[in-house]
Amino acid sequence: MEFRYCPMCGKMLGRRHAADQERPACDGCGFVQYRNPAVGVAVVVREGAAVLLGRRAGSYHGHWCIPCGYVEWDEDVRQAACREFREETGLEVQLTGIYAVHSNFHNPRQHTVGIWFAGEVTGGSLAAGDDLLEVGFFPLDTLPTPLAFPTDRLVLEQLRRDLG
Repeated sequence: MEFRYCPMCGKMLGRRHAADQERPACDGCGFVQYRNPAVGVAVVVREGAAVLLGRRAGSYHGHWCIPCGYVEWDEDVRQAACREFREETGLEVQLTGIYAVHSNFHNPRQHTVGIWFAGEVTGGSLAAGDDLLEVGFFPLDTLPTPLAFPTDRLVLEQLRRDLG
């Protein structure tokens, strides 16, 4: 969404060349509107050759995904990944590393950068919560469909190759 008025001082925005693009900008206070991607986080948890997936309740209703969510303002990406995973699955995890990073262009209204962490369950009880209708472990060769996000497909294909 492009602003018409400056969110800092209220003056009507003009256009200015900034960072090799023409962008909405304020001649009064110098504000420049950049369209930056949001950061999403997900945790890949396996049991042998099976991976934990959730069936979505909200956006992409009924589609399957690796449990995921957005990083809140002033929140560390690792803390966000653990929080989102706990909210969606009921499980506590310890992150063991970054598994994948991808740009997500599937939603034309919101460009996101996704970080998929590898994780190990340390506690809790598996139960769908927050934005998921159900959760479960699925063998990589018989994943449920449809998948919500094209980038999850990339991560699951990478996981299949890595376990190959």
